[in-house]
Amino acid sequence: MFSKLFALALAVTSVAAEAAPNYGGYNVVWQENFNGAAGSLVNEGNWNILVSNQNANNEWEHYTRSSRNHQLSGGSTLQIVPQLDNGQWTSARLESKYVFTPSDGRRTIIEAKIRFGGNPQANKQGIWPAFWLLGDSIRHGTPWPQCGEIDILETVNGRSTGYGTIHCDVAPGGICNEFNGIGGTTSLPDYGWHTWRIVVDRTSSSWTSESITWYKDGQQFMQVTGGRINNQNVWNSLATTPQYVILNVAVGGDFPGAPNSSTLGGFGSDMEVAYVAHYQST
Repeated sequence: MFSKLFALALAVTSVAAEAAPNYGGYNVVWQENFNGAAGSLVNEGNWNILVSNQNANNEWEHYTRSSRNHQLSGGSTLQIVPQLDNGQWTSARLESKYVFTPSDGRRTIIEAKIRFGGNPQANKQGIWPAFWLLGDSIRHGTPWPQCGEIDILETVNGRSTGYGTIHCDVAPGGICNEFNGIGGTTSLPDYGWHTWRIVVDRTSSSWTSESITWYKDGQQFMQVTGGRINNQNVWNSLATTPQYVILNVAVGGDFPGAPNSSTLGGFGSDMEVAYVAHYQST
């Protein structure tokens, strides 16, 4: 019964196959289109599937590799689905094996097209989907937030707000005011498909004039420059060193707060991704 209902939900909510769009003055360096049979896991040649209890932010979920928590739709999209079973929240966190470095003298775009499940806001307390980057140095012993973190999109509790944030330097306090980070917001008037991107601009001859800029559907909503960070080593952790992509849906934690008795799991609280792409200016 579950597999039939799951397949029906996939068919109803997914979009048709969609490649990353072409943009004038940019080349697509890498893209993930989530091709594969409906119900299969993500391509593990491209992604690490995290299996753990995630306690860094006092979250409630256990990340699994179960197809109940993430599956390909069969229509070239990925669905990450939080579930509540016998009092335990489970979900999925996928980390790219692909690592990129913003090139000196170029502009680098990291972009994804994303939608969210249609549960009402009253049923999304504690639901925390995210599309973000971590400095690859964390995989080699550098602690957080010294490794650098760029949150391209987060949204919590079904709010009509998208958040973009950087984390850096030391915690608590430091240049990025940890544990809050340096952030900005944009309106999220619906749960439908939107394009989320950052542009790392390293075309300036001075690192202080380099920038990271956030966009929703091509409209800028936040920017941070090297001059604002005012420390070249810290800026390098965000803008000039290797990074990788993370897609996840957390449940509970310091940012959204705990789920409550009205919080629902399933497809109505999912995050669906049509593509993720890395572009570089010509």
